[in-house]
Amino acid sequence: QWVYNILEKKAEADRIIHENPDPCNGFVLVPDFKWNQNQLDDLYLIALVHRREVKSLRDLTAEHLPLLRNILQEGKEAVAKRFGVPGSQLRIYLHYQPSYYHLHVHFTALGYDAPGSSVERAHLLADVIDNLAMDSAYYQKRALTFALRADELLLKKFQEAGRA
Repeated sequence: QWVYNILEKKAEADRIIHENPDPCNGFVLVPDFKWNQNQLDDLYLIALVHRREVKSLRDLTAEHLPLLRNILQEGKEAVAKRFGVPGSQLRIYLHYQPSYYHLHVHFTALGYDAPGSSVERAHLLADVIDNLAMDSAYYQKRALTFALRADELLLKKFQEAGRA
């Protein structure tokens, strides 16, 4: 619900860094709660898409390329304009598995070792765009490896099913 509150400007409207209001290919860029906004070393922003039916990386197809390209381009431009950090100094990625099921993209300072930015969880947005441009169903077909903490319910479900 908090994602929808941000998108509908019922909460945190004053924290919006950038918005593309297009209902299909637009998004809102806001600071992540993990970032106190006092220094750029641990810069951390989240792009929340306006489309509600796109839940995760698995839902993406070539149809979503305009949306993803908007996030990549406009997000980099907004960060450069607002914080003076060039796109070459950003890590821009999606999580799989995500922590919540509403498509969102992480923007972090390249030198910041943000939680979940490691290779087994983070998928660089530029790579996602290239993969979908090559094969629209890439993320429906592709096996995706991901790490789970020992206390996660999903790990327990895999163990019960004999899959972990």
